[in-house]
Amino acid sequence: MNSWHPWRRVRDHYPDLIIDCTRRLGDVMGLVGQRTIWIDSGASQRERRTTLTHELMHIEMPNATEAEVELATARRLITLAQLVDAFRWLRNPTLAELAEHWWVDEQAALCRMENLDPVEVAEIEAACDGDWCWLPPADGRIA
Repeated sequence: MNSWHPWRRVRDHYPDLIIDCTRRLGDVMGLVGQRTIWIDSGASQRERRTTLTHELMHIEMPNATEAEVELATARRLITLAQLVDAFRWLRNPTLAELAEHWWVDEQAALCRMENLDPVEVAEIEAACDGDWCWLPPADGRIA
């Protein structure tokens, strides 16, 4: 369903890039340097996958804003087919349920849901016969 695989992307396009998951990074999940991407050692598998994609987007879109990188990350990790699949199988999903279903962190799931385009909404509605619901976190923050 989703052919994006950040580890494969590194292998195939950035063979000299070092991925270091051995350090605690404090307030950030990842950092990118000249030849290294650091991912927080306490990150879960989903967080590592999302963080690696995010840092790769910084490399591939060097002049992009942080918001543009976040959206590119979310779109790369969560395809239209995956959006439709989630709402077919999950009824009134929470942000945490969507993130788990898509195997991403909650920030990527929230970014994707907050940036649905009209075609994507129409596809989800058609696939679910109009019976789908998404309620963003009440305070706009991720727990």
